[in-house]
Amino acid sequence: MTPGRDGAAGAGSDGTGADGDVDGYRDGTAAARPTVGPVAAPGLHVMTFNLRRRLPAVRAGSPDRWSRRAPLVSRLLEAERPAVLAVQEVMPDQSVELAAMLGPRYASIGSGRERDRGGERVELHVDTERLKVLSSSTWWLSDRPETPGSRGPGAVFARVVVQADLSDLATGARFTVVAVHIDPFSARAKLDAARRIRAVVARLDGPVVVLGDFNADDDSPSHAELTRGGLLVDARAVADRLVDPGWGSWSHYGPPRPGGRRLDWVLVSPDAQVSAAGVGAPRFAGAAASDHDPVHAVLRWPAAH
Repeated sequence: MTPGRDGAAGAGSDGTGADGDVDGYRDGTAAARPTVGPVAAPGLHVMTFNLRRRLPAVRAGSPDRWSRRAPLVSRLLEAERPAVLAVQEVMPDQSVELAAMLGPRYASIGSGRERDRGGERVELHVDTERLKVLSSSTWWLSDRPETPGSRGPGAVFARVVVQADLSDLATGARFTVVAVHIDPFSARAKLDAARRIRAVVARLDGPVVVLGDFNADDDSPSHAELTRGGLLVDARAVADRLVDPGWGSWSHYGPPRPGGRRLDWVLVSPDAQVSAAGVGAPRFAGAAASDHDPVHAVLRWPAAH
C-alpha cells in the first residue's frame, strides 16, 4: 500500500474502496486494511474506541457476543497501531485481553469506575516506542473527583476520567491526554461532565487532547461547552482531510451510516495541526468489532511545544 499523509498507510487511508463500500463488508475479504494505520513522526495517530462491555448473557449468534468480537478487535488494533488509544466500557477480563492484543510496547493506564476501582473501565494505552508517560491520574466526574465511585448530579453511574501527561520521543512535544466516557442517560449529567472537563483543561499548560465516548451529538450542549471560546476544537472540523464520507460513530453493529450519530469525538487544543480525522468502520465478513466504530485523528503541534 502507498503511504498516506504523515506516513499513514492505506488506499486513501479512508477504509473505503473506490465505490465507497466498507472494506470487506459485502464479501468479507478485506479484514484488516487500516483506516489510518501506523503514522511516522511528526504526525501522531490518536484513536478512541468504545469496546462495548462484555455482557454475562447474550444469545447465541448475537453480534454482541464478546467471544465473536474479541478476534475482530485484535485484528483492528493490529492494523491501526495508534500512538495513543483511549478505550471505554472495558471490563476487567477484557482489559487483560486488550493488553495482550496490544503487546508489551504499550503502557496501559486506567481504572474501573466503581468505589473499589472495579467494574467498567476507561483506559489509555500509550505506545512507549513513540511516547513517554510523564505522569498519569484518574478522577471522577463529581464534586469529589478524588473519591472512587463518586457521581455527579444526575449521573446514573459513576464516571471515571483517565489523564496522562506525555512526551513525544520523536519531536520533543509535550501534551496532555484526557480520556472520558460520559453518562448516556441524563442531559444534566452530560452538561455537568462537560463543565468539569472544561475546568480541568482550562488549568492545563500546553497542548491537550480530550477524546472518548461523550454519548452526545456534535451539536449538543456538551460539545458547545467544551469548544466554547476556542478552548478546544473538534479535530474533525479542522482536519485537512476526512477519512470517512460523513459516517456516525455509533452503528450498533450495522453498516456505517452517513449522517449517523457521532457520539465519539477527538477534541484538541486550537494550535494542533490535524492532517486527518474521522470514523473508521472496518467490517470482517460483515461483522463489526463493537457497536461503536473507532474515531481517529492524526495530529502534530508547532515546534515550540
